[in-house]
Amino acid sequence: MAAKMESERLGFIKLNQSKFRTDSYIHLRDGLRSDGDPRNLGKPCILPSSYTGGPRYMHERTQDAMTYVRHYRRPDLFVTFTCNPKWVEITRELFSGQQYSHRPDLIDRVFRLQLRKLMDLILKGQVFGRVKCHMYTVEWQKRGLPHAHILLWLNDKVDANKIDDFFPAEIPDLALHEIIKNNMIHGPCGANYEKRSC
Repeated sequence: MAAKMESERLGFIKLNQSKFRTDSYIHLRDGLRSDGDPRNLGKPCILPSSYTGGPRYMHERTQDAMTYVRHYRRPDLFVTFTCNPKWVEITRELFSGQQYSHRPDLIDRVFRLQLRKLMDLILKGQVFGRVKCHMYTVEWQKRGLPHAHILLWLNDKVDANKIDDFFPAEIPDLALHEIIKNNMIHGPCGANYEKRSC
């Protein structure tokens, strides 16, 4: 279904190139002129910035990020949020013998809902204090799991001594020990440990 939607979007862009004023792309014209044989290039098709994931879209998002950095300086916190395939919302929807990798639709939906909960906790719950601005990007790992990189600019700077209050680097009491051990400690990895998901 997603491939069909993507194909439809690309088809629309291809058929409506004249509406995107692609004839005004000077650099493309110059590139075509300087190349030896334009027949070898095929017909150029410009992806507008509204096409999610396209070069112009990515360039605009990069410029937005750099504007934040120029105005607010470097972010106060960099948070990585990773999808956990053992979340109950995922495991209860899988059929017997089915792996999470068989259901990218489910993984994406649950991850987006969990990410929204986290962002509500950070922005509305103010667990790190008031947030001036934020931005995040979602990427997919090799094993098919999404993760988000979140940048936060806070009203009150985080004191280095308080970082341990937010992100302790020690394994807590027995109640949380098993959760931390299963979800946050990695290794050993490598060729000798093929069954490890590192």
